[in-house]
Amino acid sequence: MLDAVRSTWISSLGKYVDDFENKFSTYTGVKHAVSVSNGTVALHLALKALDIGRGDEVIVPSLTFAATVNAVLHAGATPILIDSMQNHWNMDPAAIEKAMSPATKAIIPVHLYGHPCDMQNILTISKTNNIFIVEDAAEAHGAECLNKKVGGLGHIGCFSFYGNKVITTGEGGICTTNDPELNDRMRKLRDHGMSKSRRYWHEEVGFNYRLTNLNAAVGVAQLEQVEYILARRSHLAMLYENGIQGIKGLATLPVSPYGKKIDWLFCVFVDESFPFNRDMLILKLKEYNIDARPTFYPVHIMPPYRNLKRIGDLPNSSKFGLTGINLPLYPSLNDNDVEYIVSVLEELARG
Repeated sequence: MLDAVRSTWISSLGKYVDDFENKFSTYTGVKHAVSVSNGTVALHLALKALDIGRGDEVIVPSLTFAATVNAVLHAGATPILIDSMQNHWNMDPAAIEKAMSPATKAIIPVHLYGHPCDMQNILTISKTNNIFIVEDAAEAHGAECLNKKVGGLGHIGCFSFYGNKVITTGEGGICTTNDPELNDRMRKLRDHGMSKSRRYWHEEVGFNYRLTNLNAAVGVAQLEQVEYILARRSHLAMLYENGIQGIKGLATLPVSPYGKKIDWLFCVFVDESFPFNRDMLILKLKEYNIDARPTFYPVHIMPPYRNLKRIGDLPNSSKFGLTGINLPLYPSLNDNDVEYIVSVLEELARG
């Protein structure tokens, strides 16, 4: 980053933008990577590059961060909310088939909290019905499915590099694709729709979604550490898993059977036998200086989205979204910290 500052190339031009894109495409095993200013605009850019807009339907899970649905709405399309699988919080392929209509243009599988979706069945649905796949891999850097890294399985993959993600650029995102035409279209739209060969000649209405050279420099440095970061997170998650197994009233999520997960956050679910409900437990943990967070609220229960079309009552999304807490998980957390958190949970379980 200091080198980027000294070079005076601090905005969206500079060697680190290209360097970061090239290194990230290599890391994810795709041909092209288009850096952008954050993960939400990565989703929006992907949808616009696929010409998805008014009159089109996009199937999305209700259990996701709101940005997934917001991007569809900002594109002018209609989100169709579906449920999670019964034994896992990712979108249910059977629900996708029920949500299909002549207006369906795309599916957005969200690899929630670093766990890969059932991409085998989702890709089959996509190919059978000739609809696009935009992977929301914002939380899943390095996760794998079908012997490929996520983000390289659909037509476009979208990642976030916000400060709490596996690797960060401070704020930033990226779109990955193996399609050279989509790569060119996203690059043009990212830069105000400007012609690549005729400067200040705009061929269509685009956006200012560019990543700065400073942010990209941070990303290059982060990529140098990504394997260590993932290994450290995996170690801490294993400590949590082993410690929480015997605590009555708490349960961890079954590991995704659809590929290799990574550990972005560590989630614990609270059932009726625990002395406190989820929200009370979060408050109790704060008394011990432990900052736990709720899992994402299911989209369909929040005010801006209550009138969106949904397939069924979405009971699994509600169960996972309303009973889960995320415990602290970051590379500088030490083993003793995890042991302390587990011991506090054991104490609270005794009432």
